[in-house]
Amino acid sequence: MPDNKSRPSPEHPWENGWAPDTSRVPGTRRLWLAGVLAVATVVVCVATVSLTDRPSGERSAARSGRTVSDKETSPGLISFASPSASGSPSAPAARASASPSAQASSSPSPGGSSSPPPPAPSAPPSPSASAGGGGSGPQPVTVRRSVRSVNYPDRYWRVGGGQVRLEAAGGSEFRADATFTVVNGLAGGACHSFRTSDGTYLRHRDFVLRAERDDGSSLFRQDATFCARPADSASGAVMLESVNYPGYFLRHQSFQVKLQRYQNGGQYAADSAFRLVEGLA
Repeated sequence: MPDNKSRPSPEHPWENGWAPDTSRVPGTRRLWLAGVLAVATVVVCVATVSLTDRPSGERSAARSGRTVSDKETSPGLISFASPSASGSPSAPAARASASPSAQASSSPSPGGSSSPPPPAPSAPPSPSASAGGGGSGPQPVTVRRSVRSVNYPDRYWRVGGGQVRLEAAGGSEFRADATFTVVNGLAGGACHSFRTSDGTYLRHRDFVLRAERDDGSSLFRQDATFCARPADSASGAVMLESVNYPGYFLRHQSFQVKLQRYQNGGQYAADSAFRLVEGLA
């Protein structure tokens, strides 16, 4: 068995022949431990400071173990599609730049199914084309015209006493009363309205054609708007249909111009055909 030598008493180290080791500096182990602890503290502080200075997105990526590239350091980490070679915008930009009208036409109807737009109505013959034998030039916004009967070619519309009658051509006063400015229809640009020299308009009231001043009402605008249709009884002549009474046309009867329902052939076809000629005044 090994000898069990008891440690000498610190109070009397010289007893039993034991002496302290003077070759080692006292507290060396503690100094080493303190140094290692100081170095570890410095490393931890430096790592904490560097982590605090990094952007929030990069810190979150670092915590998740993901490598963050230089392109992802912008706020929100939003990525944008690269532009195409043709320079066309991306799909969201193209949808945003679409015109409101295009979006409205592509939107579904309230019933859930999209329906095609109704076909545009065919334009009636213009007064200038009827008077000039079918000229192809653009129609001006306003033209001065006189309205001549087909079956009474020496008689014209003339305003007298507030009503329109068919009368034979006369002097300067007659020419002024028988000349009208044809404008786009008050109730629709595809049709026409007739304005007199004193600023009134021809309108039907009680189915009689009269000259009255515009009162601004919707009824007046419709009563004063007529659409030109080709007349069957004479080439180049027109029939004037009421815009608010479809199927009713202006015709002269006992030389008074009235609005009457369409009748096929006979006297009605001859009395309702007119030519819009160059203004007499």
